[in-house]
Amino acid sequence: MSDSPNEIRDELPADLNVTAFVGPYKFPDNSRRRIPGAIYLVIAAACFGLWFSQRDAESAIVSDGFLGAAILLAVVGLFSLSAAWSMTVDEKLALVYATRAVGFAVGHASAQQVWRGFRSRPTWRVMCYSAQEPPLQRGLVLIDAIDARIVECLVESNPER
Repeated sequence: MSDSPNEIRDELPADLNVTAFVGPYKFPDNSRRRIPGAIYLVIAAACFGLWFSQRDAESAIVSDGFLGAAILLAVVGLFSLSAAWSMTVDEKLALVYATRAVGFAVGHASAQQVWRGFRSRPTWRVMCYSAQEPPLQRGLVLIDAIDARIVECLVESNPER
């Protein structure tokens, strides 16, 4: 094998390099949806303005498609703004609430963010196993990421033991 500088070598991407780990991962907040929502509304207003100003001019560039694009972009922009919830519960707090809800000492647990309903309300789905080895119980808890309300809690004996 040669170690020439032109040799192509496989390596991990920078974001997967464990030696560059700087701390725990911060899950992004859904309120970031406001930025694209505002951009969609600005482009919708520009499309509507062009269509409105050129609708009687028999323009070869501006047609009724601009009105359709303006309506579509406005609907998507309004939906993005309405689904831009600010989360008050992060994954660590969701694990705490889930532990309280299941009523047993939790060993292994994992949290996953899911969205409910038409307006995509963020919810934490937490799977918990009891602290025994092997676990005797397991629980699934849905926690609203906006107001920390327990949406659903299911506890059962672990069928995998």
